[in-house]
Amino acid sequence: MRRVVVTGMGGVTALGEDWPTIRANFAAGYTGVRFMEEWNRFTGVNTRLAAPVVGFSVDERYPRKKLRTMGRVSRLAVRATESALTDAGLIDSSLIQTGRTGIAYGSSFGSPDSVLGFYELKMNGTSKHLNATNYIRMMSHTTGVNIGLFFGVTGRIIPTSSACTSGSQGIGYAYESIRWNKADIMIAGGAEELDITDTATFDTLYATSTKNDHPETTPRPYDRDRDGLVIGEGAGTLILEEYEHARARGAPIHAEIVGFGCNSDGSHVTQPQASTMQHSMRLALEDAGLPPEAVGFISGHGTATEWGDIAETQATHDVFGSHIPIHSLKGFFGHSLGACGAIEAWLSIEMMREGWFCPTANLENVDERCAELDYLIKLPRQLQIECLASNNFAFGGINTSLIFKRV
Repeated sequence: MRRVVVTGMGGVTALGEDWPTIRANFAAGYTGVRFMEEWNRFTGVNTRLAAPVVGFSVDERYPRKKLRTMGRVSRLAVRATESALTDAGLIDSSLIQTGRTGIAYGSSFGSPDSVLGFYELKMNGTSKHLNATNYIRMMSHTTGVNIGLFFGVTGRIIPTSSACTSGSQGIGYAYESIRWNKADIMIAGGAEELDITDTATFDTLYATSTKNDHPETTPRPYDRDRDGLVIGEGAGTLILEEYEHARARGAPIHAEIVGFGCNSDGSHVTQPQASTMQHSMRLALEDAGLPPEAVGFISGHGTATEWGDIAETQATHDVFGSHIPIHSLKGFFGHSLGACGAIEAWLSIEMMREGWFCPTANLENVDERCAELDYLIKLPRQLQIECLASNNFAFGGINTSLIFKRV
């Protein structure tokens, strides 16, 4: 089995597109959550909160011909990938087009507005908004396909459309592809565009925050006063590479990925199960050949939903005990669904490299029903660690755990 390292990282979030900017916003306690005045017309939705990437556009950056098949989610994914490939020293490299570079990438869905042309056709018998690219922009594997088209990737494409684990599964399956010699380089991650339909889905489950007058105070992962999640958007890309291949070309090495665990609850589509969550973490540890005490930090899923927070923390405690430090980044830029696993992995690696970990935004009083853990509250923490775990959980009972190691 071959070693797999991270040689490039990049992303787009509500707090910025580069680590120094995002880190400064973390340190200042600034969050990207805001009141969405444009949503006032949706009277059937209770929340008016979201964490958009304000001002994002690649219209002037990319050729119009290449943009035709891209909805916003694909544009976010391609921009994050451009940054990551640049970081890895591969942006103009022929290595991308040898057939030994592949893609494992996902999102919850494509671009929702692309569905409107089909809806109009079914309802009216004709459609002014239907064209040859509607389906390409709508399909669940639109991010992976558009990354491949944009950069000329000729290797395997593994689409991961699994809601909140789309990004983490993308990284995990890319890692396995290289480990088992199916590729030398993999472009991995996830993306999501903000749309009222995503928010409405959670709103119908009474899972969204309605602190509409105080967007700066929500969401509140693990907090006793949380009232639900806030939907965000963005993209995160990691470039994974076989270790000797990376060394031979003098690539930067940010971390090594040493473990991946993935399973499913097999019981309920929206009710998380602590027992299978903890098993996914144990699978990752087994894959890495590490004991729990080797992991020095947990990047938690922490959506600020009642049963999700409780089940996740119980599972984490069962595996790692009460002294493991943990935070959730979703207090800063909401729940970016298919992008969150990739964004959180990227930023966790940056924090491990720097030895500086931000607290969970808005966490003040831990819910007493959450398990006893070392929650990062209000203040950042200086930690020198060798390994961290990044955990994510999705609708359908899909659970993922990734373990990254300092190199």
